[in-house]
Amino acid sequence: MTDSPAPPPAGPSSLSPSSAPSSAPTSPPRRVSPWWRGLSVVLLLVLVLGWATSVSLYEQLKAQIHHLQAKIVALPQVHYVAVLVDEQQRPALLVTYDPKAKALQVQRLNAVREGPEDSMQLWALDGKNPPRSLGLVLSKYQTLQIPVQPQALQGAVELAVSVEDKGGVSDRQGPRLPYLFRGWWIQKAI
Repeated sequence: MTDSPAPPPAGPSSLSPSSAPSSAPTSPPRRVSPWWRGLSVVLLLVLVLGWATSVSLYEQLKAQIHHLQAKIVALPQVHYVAVLVDEQQRPALLVTYDPKAKALQVQRLNAVREGPEDSMQLWALDGKNPPRSLGLVLSKYQTLQIPVQPQALQGAVELAVSVEDKGGVSDRQGPRLPYLFRGWWIQKAI
Protein backbone atom coordinates (compact mmCIF):
# COMPACT_ATOMS: atom_id res chain seq x y z
CA MET A 1 0.00 0.00 0.00
CA THR A 2 1.36 3.07 -0.97
CA ASP A 3 0.64 6.12 0.74
CA SER A 4 -0.95 8.64 -1.35
CA PRO A 5 -0.28 12.16 -0.60
CA ALA A 6 -2.90 13.78 1.53
CA PRO A 7 -4.86 16.51 -0.07
CA PRO A 8 -3.81 19.95 0.94
CA PRO A 9 -5.83 21.48 3.73
CA ALA A 10 -8.63 23.66 2.60
CA GLY A 11 -7.94 27.23 3.39
CA PRO A 12 -8.90 30.58 2.16
CA SER A 13 -6.38 30.51 -0.58
CA SER A 14 -7.53 27.20 -1.95
CA LEU A 15 -11.18 28.12 -2.32
CA SER A 16 -12.55 29.18 -5.59
CA PRO A 17 -14.09 32.60 -5.93
CA SER A 18 -17.51 31.15 -6.52
CA SER A 19 -17.46 29.12 -3.35
CA ALA A 20 -16.02 31.90 -1.10
CA PRO A 21 -18.38 33.31 1.52
CA SER A 22 -19.49 36.94 1.21
CA SER A 23 -17.86 39.57 3.35
CA ALA A 24 -21.02 40.18 5.48
CA PRO A 25 -22.30 37.26 7.46
CA THR A 26 -25.89 36.42 6.68
CA SER A 27 -28.22 36.07 9.60
CA PRO A 28 -31.82 35.10 9.69
CA PRO A 29 -34.22 38.07 9.33
CA ARG A 30 -35.30 39.55 12.65
CA ARG A 31 -38.93 39.08 13.50
CA VAL A 32 -40.85 40.90 16.27
CA SER A 33 -42.69 38.60 18.54
CA PRO A 34 -46.51 38.76 18.16
CA TRP A 35 -46.66 39.28 21.92
CA TRP A 36 -44.67 42.55 21.63
CA ARG A 37 -46.84 43.73 18.73
CA GLY A 38 -49.99 43.10 20.76
CA LEU A 39 -48.52 44.88 23.77
CA SER A 40 -47.57 47.94 21.68
CA VAL A 41 -51.08 48.14 20.19
CA VAL A 42 -52.66 47.91 23.66
CA LEU A 43 -50.30 50.60 25.01
CA LEU A 44 -51.10 52.85 22.05
CA LEU A 45 -54.84 52.44 22.72
CA VAL A 46 -54.34 53.23 26.42
CA LEU A 47 -52.38 56.35 25.47
CA VAL A 48 -55.10 57.53 23.05
CA LEU A 49 -57.86 56.86 25.61
CA GLY A 50 -55.91 58.71 28.31
CA TRP A 51 -55.46 61.70 26.05
CA ALA A 52 -59.16 61.73 25.08
CA THR A 53 -60.19 61.45 28.72
CA SER A 54 -57.93 64.30 29.78
CA VAL A 55 -59.27 66.55 27.01
CA SER A 56 -62.85 65.70 28.03
CA LEU A 57 -62.16 66.38 31.71
CA TYR A 58 -60.48 69.66 30.86
CA GLU A 59 -63.51 70.80 28.84
CA GLN A 60 -65.88 69.75 31.64
CA LEU A 61 -63.80 71.68 34.16
CA LYS A 62 -63.89 74.79 31.97
CA ALA A 63 -67.68 74.47 31.64
CA GLN A 64 -68.10 74.10 35.42
CA ILE A 65 -65.92 77.14 36.09
CA HIS A 66 -67.93 79.18 33.59
CA HIS A 67 -71.20 78.03 35.18
CA LEU A 68 -70.02 78.88 38.71
CA GLN A 69 -68.77 82.30 37.61
CA ALA A 70 -72.20 83.02 36.11
CA LYS A 71 -73.86 81.94 39.38
CA ILE A 72 -71.59 84.21 41.41
CA VAL A 73 -72.43 87.17 39.19
CA ALA A 74 -76.15 86.43 39.63
CA LEU A 75 -75.94 86.27 43.45
CA PRO A 76 -77.24 89.32 45.30
CA GLN A 77 -74.46 91.64 46.40
CA VAL A 78 -75.70 92.75 49.81
CA HIS A 79 -74.00 96.00 50.83
CA TYR A 80 -76.35 97.20 53.58
CA VAL A 81 -78.22 95.40 56.34
CA ALA A 82 -80.57 96.28 59.20
CA VAL A 83 -82.29 94.23 61.87
CA LEU A 84 -85.43 96.06 62.96
CA VAL A 85 -86.46 95.28 66.54
CA ASP A 86 -89.60 95.89 68.59
CA GLU A 87 -89.81 97.73 71.93
CA GLN A 88 -88.56 94.63 73.79
CA GLN A 89 -85.51 94.47 71.47
CA ARG A 90 -86.74 91.27 69.78
CA PRO A 91 -85.91 91.03 66.07
CA ALA A 92 -88.91 91.67 63.83
CA LEU A 93 -87.55 92.34 60.33
CA LEU A 94 -84.28 91.71 58.52
CA VAL A 95 -83.72 94.23 55.72
CA THR A 96 -80.90 93.97 53.17
CA TYR A 97 -80.14 96.08 50.11
CA ASP A 98 -78.69 94.86 46.81
CA PRO A 99 -77.56 97.92 44.79
CA LYS A 100 -77.19 95.83 41.66
CA ALA A 101 -80.86 94.80 41.74
CA LYS A 102 -81.85 98.16 43.30
CA ALA A 103 -84.11 96.38 45.75
CA LEU A 104 -84.59 95.98 49.47
CA GLN A 105 -85.24 92.45 50.63
CA VAL A 106 -87.44 92.39 53.71
CA GLN A 107 -87.73 89.20 55.76
CA ARG A 108 -90.23 88.92 58.58
CA LEU A 109 -88.69 87.43 61.71
CA ASN A 110 -91.86 87.44 63.82
CA ALA A 111 -95.57 86.80 63.35
CA VAL A 112 -96.75 90.44 63.51
CA ARG A 113 -99.08 91.29 60.59
CA GLU A 114 -100.94 94.42 59.66
CA GLY A 115 -104.68 94.62 60.23
CA PRO A 116 -107.26 94.67 57.42
CA GLU A 117 -107.39 98.49 57.45
CA ASP A 118 -103.69 99.06 58.09
CA SER A 119 -100.43 98.98 56.15
CA MET A 120 -96.90 98.64 57.48
CA GLN A 121 -94.71 101.31 55.87
CA LEU A 122 -90.88 101.26 55.79
CA TRP A 123 -89.01 104.55 56.37
CA ALA A 124 -85.39 105.73 56.00
CA LEU A 125 -84.24 107.99 58.85
CA ASP A 126 -81.15 110.18 58.73
CA GLY A 127 -81.65 112.13 61.96
CA LYS A 128 -81.68 115.62 60.38
CA ASN A 129 -84.32 115.48 57.67
CA PRO A 130 -87.89 114.20 57.69
CA PRO A 131 -88.27 110.43 57.20
CA ARG A 132 -88.37 109.14 53.60
CA SER A 133 -90.83 106.41 52.66
CA LEU A 134 -89.24 103.34 51.09
CA GLY A 135 -92.48 101.47 50.45
CA LEU A 136 -95.08 99.24 52.03
CA VAL A 137 -94.50 95.86 53.63
CA LEU A 138 -97.52 94.27 51.92
CA SER A 139 -96.50 90.71 51.29
CA LYS A 140 -98.32 87.90 53.04
CA TYR A 141 -95.12 85.87 52.60
CA GLN A 142 -92.12 85.84 54.91
CA THR A 143 -89.90 87.60 52.34
CA LEU A 144 -90.59 90.36 49.87
CA GLN A 145 -88.63 92.75 47.67
CA ILE A 146 -89.23 96.48 47.51
CA PRO A 147 -87.67 98.32 44.56
CA VAL A 148 -85.66 101.28 45.90
CA GLN A 149 -83.28 103.66 44.15
CA PRO A 150 -79.94 104.21 45.94
CA GLN A 151 -80.69 107.94 46.34
CA ALA A 152 -83.62 107.10 48.66
CA LEU A 153 -81.19 105.44 51.07
CA GLN A 154 -78.44 108.05 50.87
CA GLY A 155 -77.58 109.39 54.30
CA ALA A 156 -79.90 106.96 56.11
CA VAL A 157 -78.64 105.77 59.48
CA GLU A 158 -81.78 103.93 60.60
CA LEU A 159 -84.76 102.15 59.11
CA ALA A 160 -88.14 102.07 60.81
CA VAL A 161 -91.62 100.65 60.26
CA SER A 162 -94.81 102.43 61.18
CA VAL A 163 -98.44 101.33 60.98
CA GLU A 164 -100.40 103.58 58.62
CA ASP A 165 -103.85 103.65 57.10
CA LYS A 166 -104.39 101.20 54.23
CA GLY A 167 -102.16 102.23 51.30
CA GLY A 168 -99.66 104.18 53.42
CA VAL A 169 -98.96 107.90 53.63
CA SER A 170 -96.80 110.30 51.63
CA ASP A 171 -93.39 111.60 52.68
CA ARG A 172 -94.94 115.02 53.16
CA GLN A 173 -97.44 113.72 55.73
CA GLY A 174 -94.86 111.56 57.48
CA PRO A 175 -95.28 108.51 59.68
CA ARG A 176 -97.43 108.14 62.75
CA LEU A 177 -95.22 107.80 65.79
CA PRO A 178 -94.09 105.79 67.66
CA TYR A 179 -92.44 103.40 65.23
CA LEU A 180 -93.47 99.77 65.52
CA PHE A 181 -89.96 98.48 64.60
CA ARG A 182 -86.65 100.28 64.31
CA GLY A 183 -83.02 99.35 63.56
CA TRP A 184 -79.61 100.71 62.52
CA TRP A 185 -78.83 100.78 58.78
CA ILE A 186 -75.31 99.37 58.55
CA GLN A 187 -72.95 99.22 55.60
CA LYS A 188 -71.59 95.69 55.39
CA ALA A 189 -67.87 95.14 54.87
CA ILE A 190 -67.30 94.15 51.25
